[in-house]
Amino acid sequence: MPSKSAAARAGARSTADGPVPDLLGWYIQRDRGRHARRRLSTAAVDGGIRFAFYGRISTEDWQDPGSSGRWQRDFAEELIAGRGVIVAEFFDVGYSRSRDWGRRPWAAAQLADPQRGWEAVVVGEFERAFYGDQFEQMAPVFAAHGVQMWLPELDGPADLSNALHVSLLRMLGVHSRREVQRARFRAKAAMRAQVEGQGRNLGGRPPYGYRLVDAGPHPNRAHARWGRRALRLDPDPATAPHVAWMFAQRLAGRSITAIARDLNERGVPCPSQVDAERNRHRSGRAWIWQTVAAILANPRYTGRQTWNRQRTDSGPSTPPTTSWAGRRLGGGTACRTG
Repeated sequence: MPSKSAAARAGARSTADGPVPDLLGWYIQRDRGRHARRRLSTAAVDGGIRFAFYGRISTEDWQDPGSSGRWQRDFAEELIAGRGVIVAEFFDVGYSRSRDWGRRPWAAAQLADPQRGWEAVVVGEFERAFYGDQFEQMAPVFAAHGVQMWLPELDGPADLSNALHVSLLRMLGVHSRREVQRARFRAKAAMRAQVEGQGRNLGGRPPYGYRLVDAGPHPNRAHARWGRRALRLDPDPATAPHVAWMFAQRLAGRSITAIARDLNERGVPCPSQVDAERNRHRSGRAWIWQTVAAILANPRYTGRQTWNRQRTDSGPSTPPTTSWAGRRLGGGTACRTG
């Protein structure tokens, strides 16, 4: 941890409100000291600090926990070389950085354990552990449990009594939030464009009455080289006639309950029976009126590709929105009656 004298040597600007920490100057001084320390032995120091390493990845499908965990731990071990040893490791898979620490499995189970066997937590990168102002929110919790938090960006434990640390932590928090928000915005904008401009199916199971068919090479050339194919929705010859019949009956004035009863009497398999593998939590025994109502209210059965009708909110709750994207399907409709 840099001393106040080191911060003074780095220099500070002054304003009418008092001295302003020279964050860049301190960072340069800190980096020089860190490179000098790297020449020290990396063997564990007898009587040194016992660390718990914490790592995280947000998606298991698109990130390799092994390789990601390795580089995160390498950075952490480089940080504490000559000052302590890692005695425990915790790695969260599938948890966003925006998730509160109290909702991360390891934190809820370990921080309050008096027999945990370590005095400090070390991470390989600030963004792997914190988002926005999470660190400042968690600092009193760490202090209450006697736990230090070591960060590579600070070259040691964070100290909220140090103005330079506070400034850097806030900057890192803003950057971490901006990174998530920018990635989220770009992904959603691209998905909306793919639905509205190309009519692409963006994943998920096909609705009852449809099936997924090959739509040619993946439009992303890199993905196409890997052998991935684009998919589109197409009416399913086995179930689309039943959907068309439901729409025709409703247009003729029959009630939804009467339609469901007729389907059961004729022995028509319900959606959970047709796709039993992905509906193990459902009985698959019969049609119910809610299923018929959901089908009749789904715009996909009118020949439109849709996206973002259901969404997952992140962070503080926000008012609901009815904004969603749609485009007419190229493969036909499952409810065509003529």
